[in-house]
Formats: sequence, structure tokens, C-alpha cells
Amino acid sequence: MDKPIFIIGFMGSGKTTLGKKLAGHLNLKFIDLDHLIVERVGMSIPEYFTHHGELKFRELESQLLKEQQGERAVISTGGGSPCFFDNMQWILENGISIYLYLTPKALYSRLQQSNIASRPALHGLRDEALLQFIEEKLSERESFYKQAHIHIDQLNTSLDTIRQFIETYAKNK
Repeated sequence: MDKPIFIIGFMGSGKTTLGKKLAGHLNLKFIDLDHLIVERVGMSIPEYFTHHGELKFRELESQLLKEQQGERAVISTGGGSPCFFDNMQWILENGISIYLYLTPKALYSRLQQSNIASRPALHGLRDEALLQFIEEKLSERESFYKQAHIHIDQLNTSLDTIRQFIETYAKNK
């Protein structure tokens, strides 16, 4: 694989977890775009949002995404990464993209079990308000996510199947 494999999807869809497993399965390096941002700025993403705002965050995210051109790696993007600037078009032109799909209720269940404080967009949301936010945000973002080369039902697709999808896509490209 001479192009990066980009894992995209909503927060809580398992991009980092599946990305690490897939990278190991394919014997590739794993890169988490959110971790790169934290390393670059020396503060957590919620802190960066608080000090610099979402626009500066999205600009930095886009810059770091594009620095991954030509990487032989599986790259986990942030949930919003494909939805800003020309990021999704760039991903489509420079790698293989995989959209991890989960229903709003599955995302809600996962996010309730996660550290919500580490996710600036979810600050202060719980219960019905959290589910409503997920449904609305997913609806806004799906037009970007659905452009991905490969769509995966996160709960029902094995690593071997994902590898086969990648190989088939790469052969037919």
C-alpha cells in the first residue's frame, strides 16, 4: 500500500481502536491525527479549543492532515476532519478512505461510556440532548462521510473483510 488509509467517521465510531488493529493487521504504521495535534500544540484538544477557538483548530487539523501525504500508514482522523475546507476531497485524492458507520443510538451508547469532557463538542450534553446532538451532527456530516471509498458497518465487519475491501479497491483503482 503506497497511499495512506484514512479512517473517517463520527466521534465514538471506533476510528482509533479499529485503526490501530487494522494497521497491525496490514503491518503499517498507525497515526492518530488528534494525537498529532496534541503533540504539535502541547495541550489537549479541549484546551486548544478554549484558547484558540474551533476555526484555528480546524486550520491546524487540515494542515496536519495534509502533512501525511504519501505516508504508508493507517490514519485515524478526527470526527470533523473530512467536513472542513477541502479535506474530504484531499483525502479522496491522496489515499483510501474508510467510513466507519454506526447508528446514532450505537454512537450515543459508546459516547456515554467515554470521557465526554475530552470531547469539546459534547460539553454539557447528556441523555436526550446528547442523542439529539448526535442525530443532528451525523445528519450534517454524513454527506462528507459517505464520499469515502469504502463504507464499513463498524459492529459487523472483520479485519480480514476490511483488508479484502481495501485490496479490491486498490486493484480496481
